[in-house]
Amino acid sequence: MRHLARFRHGGYNMADMGNRWEDLRKQARQLENEIDLKLVSFSKLGTSYSHSDYGSESSPLMQRSSSEHMFDTMAMEIEQLLSKLQETNDRMADYTQNIGTNSPSAALLHTLQRHRDILQDYSHEFQKTRTNITALREREDLLGSVHRDINAYKNSSGLNRRTDLYLKENEHIRNSDRLIDDQISVAIATKENLQSQKKMLGGITQRMNSLANRFPVINNLIQKINLRKRRDTIILASVIATCTILLMLYAFH
Repeated sequence: MRHLARFRHGGYNMADMGNRWEDLRKQARQLENEIDLKLVSFSKLGTSYSHSDYGSESSPLMQRSSSEHMFDTMAMEIEQLLSKLQETNDRMADYTQNIGTNSPSAALLHTLQRHRDILQDYSHEFQKTRTNITALREREDLLGSVHRDINAYKNSSGLNRRTDLYLKENEHIRNSDRLIDDQISVAIATKENLQSQKKMLGGITQRMNSLANRFPVINNLIQKINLRKRRDTIILASVIATCTILLMLYAFH
């Protein structure tokens, strides 16, 4: 930027600006070559992950730690190179915008766009490879954890196995107790609801009887209603009792 400022104030001629552009292009090509080599090595590292038993018990811990360190180091180096290439592209863009009174040629714009496309392709390839390797590491870690748990269970003594069985059986009993408590709570709530409905129906019955005594004409209708109400109450109580018994049998089974 200082070079461009000096050009605007007459400190540089067109030859100096041309040399500046060539220096930026050389720097961009050098960074692109370095990034390309790093991406090839980074891709090979992902291939080595997919062909090794990274998460298995047989894989040495030091080897796994070294692979993880190599992955993190290479990822950081590639990110730094991509950042430098982005800065170089920005400086090339500033050059085309501050070239002077003349508009930038089509060749300059084409060259700048080509370097931007290369940067975009490298960034996309890097993100894709890093995502794949990260997913593979997480998968291998999960499989390795399961594998180690299985081996630990197989290598445990008979006493430990019996202890585990006792603990599991105790947990099953506790779950059964909680289920029975829940069913008892449901039964108690149902009982309280039925008692409340009984009181309400009793009050209605008293009022209906009072009306029947006052109006003998509708006495027969009131009796039929009472009979149907009793029948419905008996049916409802039978259904609730049956459901409660089935739930108790299922819980104890």
